[in-house]
Amino acid sequence: MNILVSACLLGIACKYSGGDNACPALLQALRQSGHTLIPVCPEVYGGLPTPRPPAERCGDRVLTEAGADVTAQYRRGAEAALQLARLYGCRAAILKANSPSCGSGTIYDGTFRHRRISGDGLTAALLKANGVQVYNEDTFAALL
Repeated sequence: MNILVSACLLGIACKYSGGDNACPALLQALRQSGHTLIPVCPEVYGGLPTPRPPAERCGDRVLTEAGADVTAQYRRGAEAALQLARLYGCRAAILKANSPSCGSGTIYDGTFRHRRISGDGLTAALLKANGVQVYNEDTFAALL
């Protein structure tokens, strides 16, 4: 099976801070799974640089801590991720938890105080709306 995977979880330095979110348990499980992994970073695909200012969802918009509206870039990245899912026939994705793009079930609340609320990032929401099952680094075992 082809699976979309947040590139930062695979150790690719595309996180907003310029680092990654490599997850050793996930990497080990994926190596042994036999699945084909399709790396995806919606923020980068949407045209944002690495590093970039942190951003959080504020209702239907995505804003940086300084108040810049980056919703268009996040939407463009979500569409690119959906296009990859369709191109490769991905029915599942493992995305970075709590992210304004990739968060599934919980995201940061838009106050930049590390408080989480129920909700999905723009990419996770779009993938789910199009029939892709979304997991994160804490829930991937249910997929594998």
